[in-house]
Amino acid sequence: MGLPLQVEITFNMESPFLSGKLIVAMPTMSDPRFKRSVICVCAHNEDGAIGIIINKIIESLSFSKIIRQLKLKKNKVKKCYTEKIYFGGPVETERGFILHSADYSSENSTSINTEISMTASTEILQALIDGNGPNKSIVALGYAGWGPGQLDTEIRSNAWLSVQSDPELIFSDKTADKWDMALEKIGVNPALLSTEAGRA
Repeated sequence: MGLPLQVEITFNMESPFLSGKLIVAMPTMSDPRFKRSVICVCAHNEDGAIGIIINKIIESLSFSKIIRQLKLKKNKVKKCYTEKIYFGGPVETERGFILHSADYSSENSTSINTEISMTASTEILQALIDGNGPNKSIVALGYAGWGPGQLDTEIRSNAWLSVQSDPELIFSDKTADKWDMALEKIGVNPALLSTEAGRA
């Protein structure tokens, strides 16, 4: 049975470093939770980093199931959401986070960059149901977190590649292709990268 969606978290980080960008796991990533993952970095500074994985689906959950768990009122006419629920990361996997286009905002929203925001509340879920939510969105459970300097160290050790934010990639329905798409954005051939990593 899926976990209930809890949606109260506060981001106190400001936005230097990799905030608002994507990071892409190198083929040598040994942690299976992050293998071939693409992460939207929501906040990153000297205190650490927080991000949401945007290319891993929780097959056992759906948006409709979460609606039922939270006892939200389902609109029978409009359907302005995707049924996919993403594995946002291994930290606090009972918490829900919605990455979305910046056309939607509420008092619970946090701006990641000029095109993308994050909201953690049942209010945006109801807005999605009613057809009043953002044009594009990803609903995720959990997040990826790094302590002070941890992500910086991993970047220097070539565990991750940095990619400019791309809303089309983030909100693409081609979830399984996002890793390849992100690498291609920086001119890296995924097949060659995997081959070189295998020789290392």
